[in-house]
Amino acid sequence: MSTAAATEPDLSLAVTQLMKGVVYRDANDRPWRHLMHLQAQVRDYVAVLGLQVVIDEAEGYAFLRQRPDEEGEDGDRPPLPRLIPRHALSFRLSLLLALLRRRLAEFDARGGDTRLILTREQITEMVGLFLPASSNEARLMDQIDSYLVKAVDLGFLRQVKGGESAYEVRRILKAFVDGQWLADFDRRLAQYEGSLAGVGPTGAGTDGTPGEAE
Repeated sequence: MSTAAATEPDLSLAVTQLMKGVVYRDANDRPWRHLMHLQAQVRDYVAVLGLQVVIDEAEGYAFLRQRPDEEGEDGDRPPLPRLIPRHALSFRLSLLLALLRRRLAEFDARGGDTRLILTREQITEMVGLFLPASSNEARLMDQIDSYLVKAVDLGFLRQVKGGESAYEVRRILKAFVDGQWLADFDRRLAQYEGSLAGVGPTGAGTDGTPGEAE
């Protein structure tokens, strides 16, 4: 194989990596470079499957999102089967993601490093302020650990290598908890606290709160 052929942008590589999950510039250098060269072709390819590509070159990530159902545009054509599953988020996991998003905004406002690293203890302290007081400390820690595992599975946190109790907040979180949501965070937090007190809904709302993720 010639050098030119080996470096030629590969559509199948770019699409396959996207189908597997989020493509990060820092972690998926080769697929990322192919994706950057073939953005138009990739968009056309996945559109046939009812998907759209979300690319944030500044933050260095790309992912696939289900396109809105087109049934309203053409009533004779039923919507395509859903390829990107939705993940229902519990109230407390939604709270964790909201607090991480706010911490990321504060971190970015200070400038400097581009990677926000938080220890398990820092995250526990941050979330614990909004959880009911518990006499069973071990049970509370187990619950928070389960939320951390789920956040890692969803791609919003990444465990730092060599540091079992440290996590990097992935910048893709900004695509799911956006600035508009964050600007209204205090009001939503009051709703969360009301839920903890047994007032109002017990889950994430439908008015922009991160109640589900793709």
